[in-house]
Amino acid sequence: MLMASQTLSCAEHTLPVTVKIHQTTVQVERAQWLRAAILGASDGLLSTTSLMLGVGAVDVDRWSMILSGVAGAVAGACSMAVGEFVSVSTQKDIEMVALTHCSALKADPSQAMSVISEEGRTTKNNGVQVENNNIRDSLPNPHKAAAASALAFLCGSLIPLASTFFVAKNTARIVIITIVTSIALAVFGGVAAHVGGSPVRISAVRVLVGGWLAMAVTFSLLKPFQRDEHGT
Repeated sequence: MLMASQTLSCAEHTLPVTVKIHQTTVQVERAQWLRAAILGASDGLLSTTSLMLGVGAVDVDRWSMILSGVAGAVAGACSMAVGEFVSVSTQKDIEMVALTHCSALKADPSQAMSVISEEGRTTKNNGVQVENNNIRDSLPNPHKAAAASALAFLCGSLIPLASTFFVAKNTARIVIITIVTSIALAVFGGVAAHVGGSPVRISAVRVLVGGWLAMAVTFSLLKPFQRDEHGT
């Protein structure tokens, strides 16, 4: 009776800790997904904006600029999806191999660690199996990761496309897309920093300055190839 009471007491103390650990793990996973989505959207925003600014520096035609942004958004989303799928698939394979090795070690312990009863051994093996199943369920899904990455990139690309769609004058399009993208970059950088637990202001400024640099380099390198309204 005393042993049963002690076992019950341990179980009562272990259950809240297990629940708390599970809740913390879920929160961390959600934060990682949210941060990855924000970074993907920021990538789509900056890539599409830089591409449109580069085309706008060369050609004054509105549709050339918009179509270049659409092409960049589609190509970038596909590239992000493929890259994320390959990366997450490789990560999952590595974790599965490591899990298999850990399972083999737990199933065949050393002689020094195996002085337990047959009933205890069975209980331990069942616990290891349950733990392994939980770990397998928590492994990243390559298909979900690829879809989320592509969708985030497309969402970020919509910002520069929407901001210049109804602007006829080329100079006004360049100014508007630069201002809108700068604001969005600062917001994305701040939100990503808040989710990741880093300083918001420093991260927002860092992302904003990096975006300005990327846009300036793209625009400056293509500006010498500018054509006038007559195509010369």
